[in-house]
Amino acid sequence: MNQEKYWDKVAEEKEFPTPFKMEVFERYVFKNMKILDVGCGYGRTLNELYNNGFSNLTGLDYSQSMIDRGLKLYPHLNLIINNADDIPSPDNAFDSVILIGVLTSNVETKTQENLISEISRVLKNNGIFYLADFLINMDKRNLKRYQKYENKYGIYGVFELPEGVVLRHHTENHILKLTKDFTNLVFEKTVYKTMNAHKSNGFFYMGKKQQLY
Repeated sequence: MNQEKYWDKVAEEKEFPTPFKMEVFERYVFKNMKILDVGCGYGRTLNELYNNGFSNLTGLDYSQSMIDRGLKLYPHLNLIINNADDIPSPDNAFDSVILIGVLTSNVETKTQENLISEISRVLKNNGIFYLADFLINMDKRNLKRYQKYENKYGIYGVFELPEGVVLRHHTENHILKLTKDFTNLVFEKTVYKTMNAHKSNGFFYMGKKQQLY
């Protein structure tokens, strides 16, 4: 499922309000470590890290317009376009990988599994994975659209927005399955504001890549 055109179209207007848990991140990741933000958008999280003293930062996104916006806003950041399914990096290259609000727009389970596998590949042993995204909601508006689109996509929690994008909210069990090869350090449920100013259940997670022998 290819949604690059949508993100290119809205790159200059969308703000991503999902907060980054800096105080938790800093417990596990040090300022000199090599960090990759996958689906970095216009680089807001990387810039927050930069402003907090982190310097070895790289961002990837498949939207050229998002990258262009980020480079205008934050010319000091290393933001790179990546249209491929694979992360353009050798194995064991990063101390930490960040994935914020990316699973929600990559709705197919197989695509999500492949992405997590790639993240594991480029993480060093004992590297830190920071993941934040949206969980299933129980309000009438969301329940109605989950039910409406389940037959079309075969996944409960997937829905379409009128503006032309397909998104997914996840069960906690699904997230735990996706991250089963990591050692769970933090899993905290919360409530996030969405890019369209609604509220949604969400979570943030930190895991450690298990040492390979």
